[in-house]
Amino acid sequence: MTYTLTPERAVLVWSGTDKTECAESLSELAQLAESAGLTVAGQLSQEIRRVSPATRIGSGKVEELQKILAELKPDVVVFDDPLTPAQRRNLENACRVKVIDRSQLILDIFAQRASTRAGKLQVELAQLEYLLPRLTRQWTHLSRIRGGVGTRGPGETQLEVDRRQVRERLTKLRERLQQIDRTRRLNRREREAVPFPTVALVGYTNAGKSSLMNRLTGAGVYVADRLFATLDSTVRRLELPSGAEAMLVDTVGFVAKLPHELVEAFKGTLEQVIEADLVLHVVDVSHPAWRQRVETVNRVLAELEASERPTLIACNKWDLVKTETPPVDGIAVSARTGEGCDRLLAAIESALGERDEEIVVHLPASDGRTRAWLYRNARIVNEREDDEGLRIVARVSPKTAGRLRRMLEPG
Repeated sequence: MTYTLTPERAVLVWSGTDKTECAESLSELAQLAESAGLTVAGQLSQEIRRVSPATRIGSGKVEELQKILAELKPDVVVFDDPLTPAQRRNLENACRVKVIDRSQLILDIFAQRASTRAGKLQVELAQLEYLLPRLTRQWTHLSRIRGGVGTRGPGETQLEVDRRQVRERLTKLRERLQQIDRTRRLNRREREAVPFPTVALVGYTNAGKSSLMNRLTGAGVYVADRLFATLDSTVRRLELPSGAEAMLVDTVGFVAKLPHELVEAFKGTLEQVIEADLVLHVVDVSHPAWRQRVETVNRVLAELEASERPTLIACNKWDLVKTETPPVDGIAVSARTGEGCDRLLAAIESALGERDEEIVVHLPASDGRTRAWLYRNARIVNEREDDEGLRIVARVSPKTAGRLRRMLEPG
């Protein structure tokens, strides 16, 4: 016997104060729904002046939604904006169908895509932190109807049991992630011992970060035309025009209204952005809402306390743009065709070089090992022999300078 799994059908709902955001928000919500495995059956939008505490969209729009649901018979309704526990419960009672919001949808996508142990733990942590404040009155079929002696039923007990179990699981997850973070810190120390600067790729999801990494490094990272195609960070060696090297790090993409719980849970992974020598912000300039997406990425970087890092903008998908100059101060590139990648590499090397410092090293003439190391990891400005042996003037990155000082320490 063969079983065929039919995708769940969804109706999408947008309700906001600015009607100009409706089309873009619903389009992105549809992409998120498809990424989660849903089939979009219909949409509903409403410009609102005041959010209804009971249903967000008001009783009149709820009736309109009920008619759409009766006609389309979907499995789930997805709201673009956050719903309170009360709003969600009232909507489910009125619609007789599962109701979720954008945050739950994104969390579900992350849960599907997480492949590493750390990624799975981070997503579960975010899901439970999102769930905990929403457990209120989930057991209404067991709860007491009125207060007073003799009316305390098992519902309240069940709710407290649920809360305790979630809190206990949260504690265990945080402990496991702390262990993983300790391992990451050890790995980071090992990376710091390698005197290569770090360049972190950031950008809106589906902006082409992984494609650009593949183009620049031949990394072979998985690429797909969908939101959140990759979640786990990837590190590859990047060769710069002068022959010097850097480490290129691909990170998870950002999206509008990214759940705060996810940002918090993935801070351990995103710490590579915080500590990078250079942030390479990849922007899909062919997208009509690229400016809003740049603002979204900048807000997340500010939340990560990484907005002050030196940043270079790569205007990706330039082959799809008809203008002559980039619409933003950056380097025009196409990860698909390779156009502009040479200019981007030169700009990366120049940006990293701005932080370089000039050092003078005196070596015995017999110390060929340190001399060879310098030629591999520094840009030699001048070398000559003097009474002390070899006098080498070089420009090095802060990481290389620190490594060299440790190498030359006595003992």
